[in-house]
Order: sequence, then structure tokens, then C-alpha cells
Amino acid sequence: MRDHILIHINGKPHRIDGDAAFETLANYLRRDVAATGTKIVCEEGDCGACTVLTRRSAEDDYRAVNSCILNLAQLDGSSIVTVEGLRDEKSLHPVQEAMVQCHGAQCGYCTPGFVVAMVGMFERCDRPCDRIDEKQVRDGLTGNLCRCTGYEPIIKAALAVDGAPAAKMRQRYPSLPDANDSVQVGTFCAPATLDEAIAFKREHPGCTIVQGGTDVGVWVNKRRYQAPAMLSLAKIDSLRELREEDGTVVVGANTTLADFEAFIADRIPELAGIMAIFGSPQIKNAGTLVGNIANGSPIGDTLPYLFVAGAVLELNGGARTVPIDRFYLGYRKFDLQPDEIITRVRIGIVRDTLKLYKVSRRKDLDISAFTAAIRLAMTGDRIDRAGIAYGGVAPTVIRLPRTEAFLTGKSATLETFEQAGRIARSEIKPISDVRGSADYRLQLAENIMTKFWYEVFGETTTPRLAHA
Repeated sequence: MRDHILIHINGKPHRIDGDAAFETLANYLRRDVAATGTKIVCEEGDCGACTVLTRRSAEDDYRAVNSCILNLAQLDGSSIVTVEGLRDEKSLHPVQEAMVQCHGAQCGYCTPGFVVAMVGMFERCDRPCDRIDEKQVRDGLTGNLCRCTGYEPIIKAALAVDGAPAAKMRQRYPSLPDANDSVQVGTFCAPATLDEAIAFKREHPGCTIVQGGTDVGVWVNKRRYQAPAMLSLAKIDSLRELREEDGTVVVGANTTLADFEAFIADRIPELAGIMAIFGSPQIKNAGTLVGNIANGSPIGDTLPYLFVAGAVLELNGGARTVPIDRFYLGYRKFDLQPDEIITRVRIGIVRDTLKLYKVSRRKDLDISAFTAAIRLAMTGDRIDRAGIAYGGVAPTVIRLPRTEAFLTGKSATLETFEQAGRIARSEIKPISDVRGSADYRLQLAENIMTKFWYEVFGETTTPRLAHA
């Protein structure tokens, strides 16, 4: 088993040994490689100043990620491109040239991150891709913040780019490190097989599985978190599954949120709508759906849908299965043995009436105060079966069995849903925190049922949520 990390940076090989493997990519680029175009600001993956492009396999395109929350060990076998690697020997990249022509920078501190994120858009948009539209630009730059330039000239720069003449980064930097074998550096392990991963987890109690590091990386930077051991599944090719099978979507542990979002766009559009405001492209390019599930947050944005869709977790390649609504035993407590790993999840494609809700202080890139999924199977105006899940109102996402039972057999009238809201309110015991008071969440829990009725059965104009 190899005891060092191999990566490429702008086409040049780098070997990292010992404790250096646990340095963040952003710090390594600035201090060891002198690639100081990569900036460090928030160290939380929120501002985009540290954006770089990464590629892990020959089948992948280069994708924009936040380098401030990824450590080098996680990136073993990757090729990385920084802003310094975008231009060729003769000229600037078309994105860089457009930023100059459109005056897209003032202080310039955030500019490299914007440029790299834009290049990432052209790497992944539909081919042939000479240009991208304004929606693609706005969506693609949600993870990048600018305090002084203003976004208008930056958006104009992206729209002015003619991407046709520019070589894709996968063409300019096609090679990857020869690093498909298992690697262990200190207490970090990235095995090549599932059996090795299970054995490592068994032998290291309290082991943290790290995939995109979009949460753990923040813990390390801000809380000085130190796990007893860390395990990455990134090298296990069998966990890169993403397919539809018998009315379900099968998602492997290595499937990124970005790939999942694209796959369900036509299959589960309501969930794709939530995914669109889940996080930035940089976060979704790194994080995984299974990682979001395993994180166990009571405000995880994907979980309410998974609860009402009857998602089932497969552990250790299917050796044991657990319905998702039985997986969470308490706050970050799981029905998971020391030698078990979530290897895939099977998610039902809901054909019934369905609405998903996320309430937060801002639309994009914000932590939810309250989430909900409401699913109804109906015959005419009669409710045959109801599935309701709320997040942000308990230590875990929960189903509301009394509210579901009340709705079953009823006609879909406003009065029915107003009463259902009162029952839903009585089923939860939220706490107050920085995102909202307990009273606020209680009111949301009640009002969301009325909002659902107006959106699905009632008038065109929907009432506002109380205090929202």
C-alpha cells in the first residue's frame, strides 16, 4: 500500500509525504507551489476565491471546486488546474481576456476564482459550446462573491466569451497520476476496494468517512477538528453508480451532488428544483448525495424527499439494507455498525402529487431553517395516502404519522389542510437557534400545509408563510 500522495498541478507531478498530506490544497498551492492566484478568504467554501479545477478520472471533465476545504490526501490521483494554468504559451484564456475587456475586476482579489469558475462552466456545458446563456452564468457563479466590482461586468464578461477556439482543460492537461492503487498516509486511507475500506473502518473506531469534505473541511478549518482516522471511498470505482432501475434511482456513494442533480432533472423535477439552491457548483461538484445522508443533519435539504419516497440504504454492497426513516436513531446517531459503510441508496421516483419546501433567510447557499416534503396519492379529490416529512423541527428529519393518518380518506379542501396544519404543529418540538425560533418553526409547520393546498388545489396567488 502506497504511503504518499500523487497529484498533478497544471500538468506537473507532485509527491506529498507525511503530515504535509493533511494540508489544505489552497495552502499548498500558495505556500509550496507559489500559485498565489488562488486566494483564501472564508475557509468555508462559501466565497469562491479559492476555486480551482480538478479531475479524477479519464471519463471526467475538469470541475470547479473549493480548494480551501479539501486536503491533499483526499485528492490523491487528481489533476488540478489553477488560474495560472489557464493561459497557453501565447495568450490569455478567452475567459481571462473577456474579464479584461469588460472591466470585470476592481481590487481583483476575487477575480481568479470567478475566472476559474467560468472556465469550469465551459468545460461542462453541452458540446459544442461556443457560448453560454445568462441563466447558466448566474447559476454557475452562485458560489463566487465580489464585494467591490459588482456582478454586471462579470456576467457580461462570461456572456462575451466565445468558447469555441479555447482548448478544453482535459485536452491541455490530459494526463493523470498513476495512482489507482490503495494509499494510506498516517491515519488517512483511500483503499482501492470495498473490502479494504470495510476492514479499515472496523480497525479504526470513530473513523470519519470523508468524500467531498464540504462539511468536514469546515470543521477542520474552523473547529480544529481531528478525527481518529479518515477514510475516503473515492478510489472504489464500483461506487460511482448512477442509473434508473425499476422505478428507482440507484446512487452510489461516489456520485456527486452535481451528477445526481443533472440525472434527476427530468425524472424528479421537484427535487431537482431543491438541488438547484442546495449549494454552489463548487460544493455540488465535490460533495456526494450519500455523504449528505451520512452527515445526518436534521436540515439536510435532500432528506425530506428521500423520506416520503421510501429511500433504502444499502450497506456494504447490499449485505444489509435499512429504510432511511429507520436509519436515524437520534441527532447524528445511526443504525450503522462499526464495520458498515453506506455504499448506495435506492430512491423511488415519485409520480404522486408532490411539493418540496425549503425556508431560509436567502434563496441561494443558505442553511435551511425549515424543510418539508408533502406527497399525496389521490383518486379524484380524495386522498388515498399521504406522506409528510419535516426537517428542522427535531433532532432528525421526521415523518408526521398523525397528520398523514388524518389526511388519508379526506377530500382535499382548504379546511382539511388547515386542520392538518394544526395537527402537524402538535407533532413537532422544535428548538430555537440562530436560524429561527421554536415559535417561528411551529408556525411554519402549520402554514406550510395551507400553502401546499393553495399551490396544488387552490387559487393562483399563494399566501405568504407567517414571518417568512
